[in-house]
Amino acid sequence: MQVNNNQDLLSVVPRRGLVVWMYSLRQVRNLRRYGTVLYISKRMKYALVYLNEADFDQNSEKIERLHFVRKIEKSYRPDIEMNFAEKIGTKRAFQPNDDGFEVEEKNTRIRLAENV
Repeated sequence: MQVNNNQDLLSVVPRRGLVVWMYSLRQVRNLRRYGTVLYISKRMKYALVYLNEADFDQNSEKIERLHFVRKIEKSYRPDIEMNFAEKIGTKRAFQPNDDGFEVEEKNTRIRLAENV
């Protein structure tokens, strides 16, 4: 098998996390058909599933309708803007906070226990 197009191999598929709370962990295998099961907590009875962004709404509704699912929680991380360059680059971000107190540094001499 020979692949002619290297772009297909390196394309990143956007995904979104979904926490699925369950009544029983017996049916965790059924979640694999909707996405990638990354983590399963046996004590708290939840699974972390990653779904493709394109099919996220459809698959999350299907998962929510399953009889063993208590509730689902969607990840909001893709909705948050992660570009902080404008806020970090401002002069205001690097201004020292002046409380009106002066800090005086004193020379301290370190003595070893052997020389005391």
